[in-house]
Amino acid sequence: MRIIPVIDLRAGEAVHGVGGDRARYERVESALITTHGDALALAQAYTTVLETTEMYVADLDAISGKAAQLVMHQRLCRVARSWIDAGVRSEADACALIDVGADRVVVGLETMTGFELLHAIVRRLGADRVAFSLDLRAGVPLAATDALRAMSPRDLVRRAVDAGAETVIVLDLARVGSGSGADETMIRELRAVLPGVDLIAGGGVRHRQDLDRLAAAGANGALVATAVHRGSIGRTVMR
Repeated sequence: MRIIPVIDLRAGEAVHGVGGDRARYERVESALITTHGDALALAQAYTTVLETTEMYVADLDAISGKAAQLVMHQRLCRVARSWIDAGVRSEADACALIDVGADRVVVGLETMTGFELLHAIVRRLGADRVAFSLDLRAGVPLAATDALRAMSPRDLVRRAVDAGAETVIVLDLARVGSGSGADETMIRELRAVLPGVDLIAGGGVRHRQDLDRLAAAGANGALVATAVHRGSIGRTVMR
């Protein structure tokens, strides 16, 4: 089970995600750093304290339609291999992230215009440089278009794999920072239709037991943030 720590980035600062309500996100207070909201210090702590080699960065500005924080992404990418979700809406958006050092570009359902775009990005960058994010809110697809919104999670991931995705993130924003636990039921259902895909769970992970349940359900890895900041997931669990 790979554990990938998360940085939610807004206006150059690391913020703490709660329930996907981005208006309520405040500068992160983490057991790993002394300066609230210091994204670079947090990234460095991930590598030195947790000894991780990769992290997930969500650019909340870009996801909301503003310009991507490319300068900050470049700095973060120098610290660790970064999976970056920066509201990709075009091939150019994806290439810009690769140009500043992203290890993987996350193409999220929330901002993706269609599976033709995902296919084009995979074809251009290679499947190993792209991850599809099944963005959900309480199990319901959070999509950019009515056509995508009308599809079931199972059909969405099938279409993503057909478009060339080999890594799928299942991210339920309603569970982020909620302490409600991860949705291993959804992971188990999607694993049944994605036997060969790298499946990453996100949202609600509280402790080692949640990670064990996700692994048993078929997840290859998990995104974590709140549990890391509170100290319930540390170096010994990351190993």
